Amino acid sequence: DDLGYGDLGVYGHPLIRTPRLDRLAAEGLKLTSFYASAPVCSASRYSLLTGRYALRAGINGALMPESTNGLGADETTLADILKSAGYRTGMVGKWHLGNRPGFFPTEHGFDSYFGLLYSNDMVRPWVQTDVPMRLFRGTQALPAEVDITTLTERYTEEAVAFIRESKGRPFFLYLAHSMPHVPLGVSPRFSGRSANGRYGDVVETIDWSAGQVLDALRDAGVERETLVIFTSDNGPWMEMPPRMLVDPRVVRTDAGSAGPLRGSKGTTWEGGVRVPFLARWPGHIRAGAVGSDLATTMDLLPTIAGIAGTPLAAGRAVDGRDIRAFLEGRAPSPVEWYVYNYNGRVEGVRDRRWKLHLTFPAKSEPLAALYDLLVDPSERWDVAAEHPDIVSRLGERLRQFTAELVR
Repeated sequence: DDLGYGDLGVYGHPLIRTPRLDRLAAEGLKLTSFYASAPVCSASRYSLLTGRYALRAGINGALMPESTNGLGADETTLADILKSAGYRTGMVGKWHLGNRPGFFPTEHGFDSYFGLLYSNDMVRPWVQTDVPMRLFRGTQALPAEVDITTLTERYTEEAVAFIRESKGRPFFLYLAHSMPHVPLGVSPRFSGRSANGRYGDVVETIDWSAGQVLDALRDAGVERETLVIFTSDNGPWMEMPPRMLVDPRVVRTDAGSAGPLRGSKGTTWEGGVRVPFLARWPGHIRAGAVGSDLATTMDLLPTIAGIAGTPLAAGRAVDGRDIRAFLEGRAPSPVEWYVYNYNGRVEGVRDRRWKLHLTFPAKSEPLAALYDLLVDPSERWDVAAEHPDIVSRLGERLRQFTAELVR
């Protein structure tokens, strides 16, 4: 949650040490143009599980404790697909797709669930709510208050136990850490270890957690049969609103880094949606591979469904593509387009090279800028005037996408 493009050693952070995730990359694949579907959590998590832009479901921002909507009963999730294929399915961590009956993970394909139903900041003083924040097991709230300093470790214990209890049966584990979303929590065991301060401590704890999960796969004898994917739900929260800074438990330096990318969470600049992606699958994904082709979290559902041999349901729009051949180095990515959107508004589109980005000044028409992401991933130079044909082509693609959503 909120891990930035530049927060891992393997993506160039100069201070945060992530040896287990760096090793995961060395043993598998690192992508450099991988996108969450939106620069905010509920929308991007919807897309991860359904393979669809959240615009299609009206889940456009972050659901709140009092929100009455969530993941609809008509949605087919990755967990639904794998459960139907005989997999044992479990989720640990942050859900953020509804906290009322009908919206729980165990009502959307997961056999088990342990975690928080929304972000760990959704309590006073950061959010004006009277709903207490509680950990859930299944659909039942646990009585104790949440200790965020041990949350990453508790999630890790649950994840490792799930792997051990699978005992050779095919399984799907969705481990969604609540951090490094603020307020940051780190236990005495990991506090003060990182040269990057408290934020570094939290990310290094997540690296430890990844190592525990990978070791559990090895100990269970399923390391070579298991596809492991590590990614983030959106960019780092570098521009926190004033409500997050009313308490000294959150400070501006509690946010991560987008590396060389412009912008952060809550924006459709590259830093808001381009995120780390690592994948390992021995015998299928070549060790030490690096890919720069376009891919997104929406591609995971059709890809994994294809691996499991389960066809997608007819009559339901899926925006993702099967990228297995790309991950295995056998073909380029089939993904041709990515649509930038935030809070229900379409703000741009990219193809394999070019990005058309829209800004919306008050009381005036949208302003369009064009960036060549192959030579300018930092989005410093607007080249729209030099390439009106490309602006026109990408603009037409945006109009087609918007018209499809209206239908």
